[in-house]
This record gives sequence, structure tokens and C-alpha cells, in this order.
Amino acid sequence: MTQTIAPAAPPKKAGAFFTETVTHVQHWTPELFSFRTTRDPTLRFQSGQFLMVGLEVDGKPLVRAYSVASPSWHEELEFYSIKVQDGPLTSRLQKIQVGDQVLIGRKPTGTLVLDGLKPGKRLYMLGTGTGLAPWLSLARDPEVYDRFDQVIVTHTVRSVADLNYRELFETELAQDEILSEVIGDKLTYYPTVTREPFKTQGRITTLIESGKIFEDLGLPPLDPAVDRLMLCGGPSVLADLKVLLEARGYEEGSLAKPGDYVLERAFVET
Repeated sequence: MTQTIAPAAPPKKAGAFFTETVTHVQHWTPELFSFRTTRDPTLRFQSGQFLMVGLEVDGKPLVRAYSVASPSWHEELEFYSIKVQDGPLTSRLQKIQVGDQVLIGRKPTGTLVLDGLKPGKRLYMLGTGTGLAPWLSLARDPEVYDRFDQVIVTHTVRSVADLNYRELFETELAQDEILSEVIGDKLTYYPTVTREPFKTQGRITTLIESGKIFEDLGLPPLDPAVDRLMLCGGPSVLADLKVLLEARGYEEGSLAKPGDYVLERAFVET
């Protein structure tokens, strides 16, 4: 089910939030949906950052952190969300329709930014579930391809139906009049499924430890001298990836001290 309208007039501002208008809603599965909203012209963010997003409930803002799925240059904002039927926010947010209003925080933040990484040759973006969202932003940012020779986006999900945005990576970006020239042959998409038959199966940690991901991609094993990583997903997989990387000599980076990898702990679960 898809709904679309043209962007509305500039939205009104309110306190710590912009009040934006929903322009598009897509329900991918019974558990996953995405939506786009208008974007206040004064809002600036870096691809990979997140914003507080939500609704006004009983006169008060009910918000959670959402990675922005649209690139920083886009005129609209896009977000990718799970649906929790009894969740305080997503039980309501999943019912939004085109023309509804949502609250968007004025202050972007987050660690999944290029400036948190040292220079390198390859950039791996490892995402699980809706942890794909920041990669949707970064994969469409020309600066990523200025900094890295190869960009690998991985998306690990439970079911094949959860591989949302697959068409974007497999066909649409290559056909985009502007981005196709910027990206060239630098971008590789690597989807994996954990609970159903698929061409690539297993957790991303297992695929790294076994070396299968590198065998599949025709790339050498991870090397902290040249490979940089960004991680986003559920807390357990992030913890496992952190241990895996640091055992290989990787150091976590930040804006204050760029490193070999960065991760985002903000993850919408309600």
C-alpha cells in the first residue's frame, strides 16, 4: 500500500520540534513501514545522523530517535520503522496517513558520520533490520564515494520479505541520472537472511568470521589498515560486532577522535 502527494507548504515551527506534513507512506510488511515528510528549509544534518521523530499525544511530544533514511541533500525527510502493536509510539505512528502531521526534532545528532572515521580504501556499512536506514542516506551521498574506492552495504534480516529497499540498491541507483555517475561501480549490496532460504544466509557476524562474505564479494578479509566500518542494528548484534572487530585490532572512532569503525546505539524498538 502506497500513498503519495506533493510536498505541502512550509510547515509551522513549534518549540523543540518542527511540525512536518506526511507526504508518502509505504507499508512493506505487517511489521515494517516507511514514510516521508516535508522538510523545514532551515534543518541541516549530515547523512547518517538521526533526529527525534514522533507525535503529539495528549498535548505532549512522544518521540524516539530515528536515523534519517533520506540523504542530506534531499528536499524531504524519510524514515524507516518497525511496527510494535503495543509500543507507545509505533503503535500510533504506523497508522499515519498522507496529510497527517508529525514532530521532527530540530537537532540532528549521531555517530554514523564520515568524519568519525579515519581515511581508508573500503567502507563497510553493516545493518540489521531497520538499521539499514542510515545506509539509505549515506549510499546516496556523493561524499562517501569521494572518500572510498569501494562501498559495501550489508542488510541482514529474518525473512526475505524484510529486504526492503532491495530494488533501490539492485536497480534504481544504477539507473539514476545523477547518482549513477557518482557511484559508478563502487557500491556493492550484500543482503542476507537468517530464517528462510536465500542466496546468502546467516548472521553478519557468522559470515565475517567464516570468511564467506569476503569469498562472495571477492575481497580480502578485514584489515584495519584499509577497511572502515559503520554498524547499526539491534543491541546484541552490535555488541557481537564490536567484540569481533576489536579482536582484529579495530578501534572505535568518534568526531573527537576518528577511528576504524563507528556504531549507532540509538535504535527504535517501541
